[in-house]
Amino acid sequence: MTGQAADRAPVPTWLVTGPRAGAREAAIAAHLSSEGASVIILEGLSDGGSALVFDPAEGPYRFETTPQVLRIAPGCLHCSGNLILRVTLNRVLRRPPAQLYISLASAEHLELLRSWLSEAPYGTLLDLQDDIAA
Repeated sequence: MTGQAADRAPVPTWLVTGPRAGAREAAIAAHLSSEGASVIILEGLSDGGSALVFDPAEGPYRFETTPQVLRIAPGCLHCSGNLILRVTLNRVLRRPPAQLYISLASAEHLELLRSWLSEAPYGTLLDLQDDIAA
């Protein structure tokens, strides 16, 4: 994450917490901007009926670019050594989105994860916003 990374604005990033996957996904869907590309990283599986299904054939389609939804294996993103999240973030940030959402299955280590994302290299690449509680 070097070179051009220093020349671009950091990506507005929200950490999303809540008791159920469906509630977190609905909170993200309600917060999404229709301008620019969005990436949504979800920890774990949906509990059914996800609000993050974007099908232009099903009515008014308000997004310029379909948000990219990435699911990663469940498990504390902090305790797992951040490897899965690190690899996913590195891939996403090669072509930075207009906004980024990271949905966590548990808020137990939210502050530790926020601290880790504030350190190099992500501290200059991400603009951490206020958390979204679903």
